[in-house]
Amino acid sequence: MRKLDVKGIGMTSQRTRNRLIEKIEHLGIKNKEVLRVMGLVPRHLFVDSALASRSYENTALPIGYGQTISQPYIVARMTELLLDSDNPLDNILEVGTGSGYQAAVLGGLVKNLQTVERILPLYRKARCLLYELGYRNIYPHHADGTWGWQKTAPYDAIMVTAAPTEIPNSLIQQLKIGGRMIIPVGKNNREQVLQLVIRVSENEHTVENYEAVVFVPFLQQTHK
Repeated sequence: MRKLDVKGIGMTSQRTRNRLIEKIEHLGIKNKEVLRVMGLVPRHLFVDSALASRSYENTALPIGYGQTISQPYIVARMTELLLDSDNPLDNILEVGTGSGYQAAVLGGLVKNLQTVERILPLYRKARCLLYELGYRNIYPHHADGTWGWQKTAPYDAIMVTAAPTEIPNSLIQQLKIGGRMIIPVGKNNREQVLQLVIRVSENEHTVENYEAVVFVPFLQQTHK
């Protein structure tokens, strides 16, 4: 197994990482556990080496295949909203593994995380990196996110890291009653809004809007 430069140096050092955490705390992130875990995750390992010097900027960065690693503030905000529950969060689903960075943050905060990625090279790269970093409670799958991951449903919470034009009912159906889903929704990147969905009964759910966001489109399949 290769030796990973987890500590980093210079623009990827812990000092640089700490400055990023201070910045997102200043932007309004209040959950101390989210801030602590994000300060430990080596974001520079989740981007191409050519972009490593920018990895602790509060910005989204390309990871290939038309996908991005999300802005750290948005990662923190979505994680904070996901964790703001009175119910145990033991069984979580992430739709859109991407680089694996959001999964790594969640992996330090929840008991078990299933994560699905439809782009095979991204899935393979994230799976290997997460394993090398020692995560044994994160279970990556190569699958179309439209259908979630039925094998381990229902979930206490679901996080979606791409924006559909409307909330997929197939994902709501994989939530436990009382379960919550954090999802960006909108027709284009000028109209997307971060939403909190709570399943209140078999046939009912509530939706609460938060801030405007910009995510890559959620590519939905027309058949299973």
